[in-house]
Amino acid sequence: MNIHKRTRLTLLDRQEIWRLYQTRLWKVVQLAEHFHVSRPTIYDALKRAKLQEFTPRNSTNQRFKTLQYGLKRLAKVEQTIQERLKRAAKRYNKSYPGELVHFDTKRLPLLKGQSANEPREYLFVAIDDFSRELYAGIFPDKTQYSAACFLTSTVAQCPYQIDYAYSDNGKEFKGTDGHAFIKACRQHGIGQKFTRVNRPQTNGKAERVIRTLMDMWHSKIHFRDCADRRIQLLRFINFYNTVKPHKSLNNATPYEILNAYFYQPLCKQP
Repeated sequence: MNIHKRTRLTLLDRQEIWRLYQTRLWKVVQLAEHFHVSRPTIYDALKRAKLQEFTPRNSTNQRFKTLQYGLKRLAKVEQTIQERLKRAAKRYNKSYPGELVHFDTKRLPLLKGQSANEPREYLFVAIDDFSRELYAGIFPDKTQYSAACFLTSTVAQCPYQIDYAYSDNGKEFKGTDGHAFIKACRQHGIGQKFTRVNRPQTNGKAERVIRTLMDMWHSKIHFRDCADRRIQLLRFINFYNTVKPHKSLNNATPYEILNAYFYQPLCKQP
C-alpha cells in the first residue's frame, strides 16, 4: 500500500472512529479532538466508513509513493557517491616525470604606482604532474607567441622529456596547424591534451599552483617594479621546488621526488 506521507488516520484509526460514532456517545468535535485532526477529516472518514472504505487511499502524487520515491532517492544518493569517487580517483600523480605537464595563465595585478591604463602582465605556469616541479614566467601578453616562448624556455630548463602538455582551451594554447604554441609542441615532440570545454577546474593542479603563487609570492612581497617582480618570482620558484614540503608528495619537495626517481640505487642482479 502506497500511502501519502501526510496521511493522518490509519486503517485502525478509521475503524475506531466509525465504532465510536455508532455508539452515539461521541460527537464529531470530540472525535476530532481525540484523534488530533480537523472536523472535515472526521466527516470524510465517516462518509467513507459508511461505504465500508476504511483503508487510506493511494497517493496520487507519484513523488511520495514509497517505492518510486525511495528508488529515486536511492539513485540520487548513488549518483552522489559515484561523483565523489570520481573526484577522488582524479587525485592522482602520473608515474614518471614529464608524462603530463599542466599549463595555465594568470593576469597579474597592477603594481603599486601603476596606472590603470598601463598594460597588464601575464603569469605563465607549468607544473609536472608526477613531481609537482614548477616552472613559471612573466610575459607582456597572453598570446600564442608568449605561450610558445614559455614552452621553449620550460623545455630548455627541464631535465626530462615532456610527453604531453595539458591545458585549457584558451586561444594561447589551442588553434590551427600554424598556431605558435602547437608548432612549438611539435618541434619538441610534445603531444597536447585539453580540459573539457567550460570545465577549467579539470586542470586543477595548474589552478592550485597559481593560487599558491598569488598567496605566498605576489601578496607577500612589495615589488619595486616589474623587473623586481620577475626576480622575486625566480626566487619563489626555487623555494617551491627545493624547500616547500608538499602534502600531495607526503611532505617531500619536488626536488626530493625527482632526485629519488633519477638516482635511486639500481637493484642488484642475481
